[in-house]
Amino acid sequence: MSRFGIVISGWPAVGKTTIAGELASEFGLVTYNGGDILKMLAHEKGYSNATSRDDWWDTQEAKKFMDERKRDPTFDKKVDGRLAEILRNERAVITSYTLPWLVKDDSVIKFWLKGSPRNRASRMANRDGITVEEAEKIVSLRDAENVKIYYSLYGFNFGEDLSVFDYALNTDRLDLDALVEVSKLIVRRQSGR
Repeated sequence: MSRFGIVISGWPAVGKTTIAGELASEFGLVTYNGGDILKMLAHEKGYSNATSRDDWWDTQEAKKFMDERKRDPTFDKKVDGRLAEILRNERAVITSYTLPWLVKDDSVIKFWLKGSPRNRASRMANRDGITVEEAEKIVSLRDAENVKIYYSLYGFNFGEDLSVFDYALNTDRLDLDALVEVSKLIVRRQSGR
């Protein structure tokens, strides 16, 4: 396989970004996620600091942009279109909730990461400095929102039909270091690298 890309999907706070970063480093890939593309789109719409500040999502400008996004039902499809274009043209690893269902390409290795709500909440609490109880509420809300949004936009049941994935890894069974090693082995074997 000469050109290849990787897409990692799964429920919120399951470890997608961590594994994506490790795979990108190991195989010389660029990483992208929906937030990166949202910032690019915001910049194109005239939000001046969108791509230059790491803390931009915490600004009033970002809040205004997100309100605009909520009023435009095509916005998420624009993001997914950009991610699909990147995957066609670059050697990339992308974290995306939707891309595995939208991209039909044998040169793309698709991973699904699953994990229990409790373990994901623990990971989120550690990452974001909040209590596990707060994180459990956020995880539950985001899970429900994802199911609703992606069914409405694309007609698939997020987290149920996993037939589009090449590999599914259970993040409750192995720690993140072991999952990274397993993922690297899979990519090495499938890509011939």
